[in-house]
Amino acid sequence: MADILNNNQTEGVQNRRINEAICVDTARVYDSCADKDCLADLRVYLTEPAQNVIDAASSIRCKGCDVINVFTDVDPIPFNRGYYSVDITFFFAVYLDAYTSPAAPPTTVAGMCVFAKKAILYGSEGSVKVFSSEYPPDTDAQLPPVSTNPIAKVQVAQPLCLDARLCRCQDCCNNINDAQNGVPNSIVRFFGGPLNFLDTNRAVRVTIGLFSIVQLERNVQMLIPAYDFCMPGKECSNEAETPCDSFRRIRFPVSEFFPPAEGDAQEDNDQSFDPPCCCGR
Repeated sequence: MADILNNNQTEGVQNRRINEAICVDTARVYDSCADKDCLADLRVYLTEPAQNVIDAASSIRCKGCDVINVFTDVDPIPFNRGYYSVDITFFFAVYLDAYTSPAAPPTTVAGMCVFAKKAILYGSEGSVKVFSSEYPPDTDAQLPPVSTNPIAKVQVAQPLCLDARLCRCQDCCNNINDAQNGVPNSIVRFFGGPLNFLDTNRAVRVTIGLFSIVQLERNVQMLIPAYDFCMPGKECSNEAETPCDSFRRIRFPVSEFFPPAEGDAQEDNDQSFDPPCCCGR
């Protein structure tokens, strides 16, 4: 049975006949850009207990960081029809190891960093409202209309915490006003207590490496060729796989034992990043 399914799925598209052209309602990406940002000297905002630990620390080390949430706002650009300004605010959770004495183990604390940027993208035109006959569960009210204005989506890779240092508040990047005016309650609750945005005797500044993709999309109706219905290509199985079975499928790491030369590794491990479009700040 599995062989029959696989043979049907792997049949070349060139050998298939288009049965019909169908209209689908889907999201189309009108414009996008990629960025590689090095966010230097961002201040880490801490809760009161975490600030007390930092005040007593002699040195710190950054364990890592995560993106808690990303907030976006899309506004049309005057006198430039079809283009939109996408304001993006990133909220990071930074995890620090604070060392208070050489013999004692470090104390791990968490703090927040905020970074804002802007991208100018093309999102086309259109301002109709879409009404649907759908109803929310357990209600008789019809769903509210949906606008066809472009929707911004941000994809973020795992950020890199490149550096962390103890400093004075005036030595950190001055983004206190941005943080005070734009931190939602959901972000504050993530840290289990109110964050201190006032000047303190000691502060922490970090440098974060961030890879992101920003895109504008809107729902459109598109005509596409249809070949056939999709049939699953494998059978359902309830047999649990043993760890040894998983290990056998892993390729032998030859490069770990015999590291490639610089020229050989250029294609597979290219460290350069040259996106076709860069977002403006």
